[in-house]
Amino acid sequence: MTSLSNAAPWPARGSYADGFGSVARVFASQLASGAEIGAGFAVYRRGELVLDLHGGFAERRTKRPWTEQTRVCVFSVTKGLTAMAFQLLADRGRFDWDAEVASHWPGFARGGKERITIRTLLEHQGGLACLDTPLKLTDTIDERGRALVREALEVQRPLWRPREGQGYHALTFGMYAKELFERIAGESIGTFLLRELLEPLGSDARLGAGPELDRNVATLYPKGVPGLLASTLVTSLASPRGPEAAVAREALRPTALSRRAFLNPAIDLPGRLAAYNSVEVRRAELAWASATTSARGLARAYLPFASRGEHGGRRYLRAASLEPLYRRGGWSEHDLILHKPLGWSQGFLKEERHVFSPVPESFGHPGMGGALGWCDPVNELTIGYVPNRMDARVRSPRALALCHALYDAPPIRDAR
Repeated sequence: MTSLSNAAPWPARGSYADGFGSVARVFASQLASGAEIGAGFAVYRRGELVLDLHGGFAERRTKRPWTEQTRVCVFSVTKGLTAMAFQLLADRGRFDWDAEVASHWPGFARGGKERITIRTLLEHQGGLACLDTPLKLTDTIDERGRALVREALEVQRPLWRPREGQGYHALTFGMYAKELFERIAGESIGTFLLRELLEPLGSDARLGAGPELDRNVATLYPKGVPGLLASTLVTSLASPRGPEAAVAREALRPTALSRRAFLNPAIDLPGRLAAYNSVEVRRAELAWASATTSARGLARAYLPFASRGEHGGRRYLRAASLEPLYRRGGWSEHDLILHKPLGWSQGFLKEERHVFSPVPESFGHPGMGGALGWCDPVNELTIGYVPNRMDARVRSPRALALCHALYDAPPIRDAR
């Protein structure tokens, strides 16, 4: 068993194993510089915890400290948890990735979608990144809005010929995934994940968190509109051809795909993005955005996915069912929504090499604001990073710095 005998450098707290001190120092420097308000960072290697760091404030006004149990909403990191649920279900023979969605959900066949497969849908190639029907966030939370949401999903026509284009389904991914999963499994994603993966692993990640976890929830601090505009302007000037600049330009055009993909359903709870601090959101199973977790809990959720389906003497998935995740299922040099090269395999993000990992077999999902859940099945690494200061950039430089430091740490660098 790995010993975490080294205390994290101030102002970070927690501990780390021998050889990972440089990573702990990067984490501490981000706290000291004010880049973080509060955050947690955890890494497992070969099933053993090697970095368990936290620090700063879970709540800035009261100066409530961030502890190893502090959890926060992780936005699109949720998509990785949703992909885990589908992976487990497919491993058990409950569906085939190349089956048509309509074979499980007949109403989906409306609007020219009858040939779209489950793989195409979950790899963001179905042309369904935007909805024509205006919806509100509360429609997706309140059971009374379920019929309205289902109708909007069913009547939507693809925006491009399926499999012939790729555009990040920022919100619609989870809306379609939720309806499809429940039709296949007969239960919700959150309920299934808790029983089949999270509780057995001892992970505190939850899609639909109960009141017993409320005391550990951190407050999210998104940038206000002036801060977002200023940050976007600086980033755009520094890199006018970069993805953030392209997304920013499209945000100003009402008909642009990027704007439509991120703004429908519209947030109709107080506080814009701060609405994700609300009890209503964290109780809901929004399969694209509402999961809450600690850093350690997030890293633990990926453990079987980094070790060929097994952890702690229990087999969660067959090793063979994970092999497609090591390759790119779909890829685009210019995603139509995010304007950068990326792809997906069965719901998990496949990034460019040297972004989060130099290992092409790695996969996971980041979230708006900076959070990251990731795994590397070659080095058997799992990563959980959860901050409460939200970043406006597509790839958070704080997450990147931590990942780069991890791969530069002697135990990982020297093993390559």
